[in-house]
Amino acid sequence: MKQKKDDVEVLKGVSRSFFLSLRVLPAPMRRGASLGYLLARTSDTLADSVGLPVAVRSEWLMRFKKAVAEKSAAPRWPICLINAASDPKERRLLECSGEIFERLRDLPVEEACLVQEVLEIITDGQLLDLQIFAEASQQHPIALPDAATLEDYTWKVAGSVGAFWTKLGFLTLGPQFSTAAESELIERGVAYGKGLQLVNILRDMPADLAAGRCYLPVKDPQRVPELLEAHAHWLTLARRWISEGESYAKELSSWRLRLGTVLPALIAVDTLKLLQDVSWEALQKRPKIPRWRVYLLLLRAIF
Repeated sequence: MKQKKDDVEVLKGVSRSFFLSLRVLPAPMRRGASLGYLLARTSDTLADSVGLPVAVRSEWLMRFKKAVAEKSAAPRWPICLINAASDPKERRLLECSGEIFERLRDLPVEEACLVQEVLEIITDGQLLDLQIFAEASQQHPIALPDAATLEDYTWKVAGSVGAFWTKLGFLTLGPQFSTAAESELIERGVAYGKGLQLVNILRDMPADLAAGRCYLPVKDPQRVPELLEAHAHWLTLARRWISEGESYAKELSSWRLRLGTVLPALIAVDTLKLLQDVSWEALQKRPKIPRWRVYLLLLRAIF
């Protein structure tokens, strides 16, 4: 089944770098990867609809999780949920849920099982997020309790995607995906995904704090010096995890696979440079790689 033009536009709307990655993937892998991403962004939109109470978001996220597990029809979102999506492109994503779930039912069984597996893990992470920060506010921020909780969270919402990507590649392409051991690539892919999520956490720390959420395990999330110290510590780990992504890409068998896989790592490396020794004032401006730089990195990845 060909990817519909509308789906392409939805993908482009909700992601800059991942849309480019998906476009260059070999065709056999593209459908499952695109669908997994659209479903993950849908669940993320549900979890992040901050205009609604946590209990309402949790309820609809669990309904979504059940619908994916059963390959049933998409939940019928209430108008209040659709309107709570702050970005028009995310509202469009929710409105396309019916077609997205149809695509899940049309996937070959083994591919659909991989999509269902990764979405179960991702939604568990998002539900955990809602549970931990249920009482958080800007006046009373809550921090994750320890490093193990942060690593578990990054595994659930992003590291699992690295494992999914690897399993899908071997399922749809076999040795044309890679001649490396699948278990080795899964381990690297998990680290890569965790690294990408950690980069987002480090970049978005002030914005998350404004909503009462501190993903770094600190004693007092209102003390800027402690936050910056933790930021520098986790920056080192993020750099190591991202380097696993670059090593992962080198093990892939074709230039299309390498290009589609390495681009987020190149963007993450540039972002980490912006975050190195950053001041709190600069961090509050949310350092971000400009669009022209993303396309320059794409050219670098190609050549």
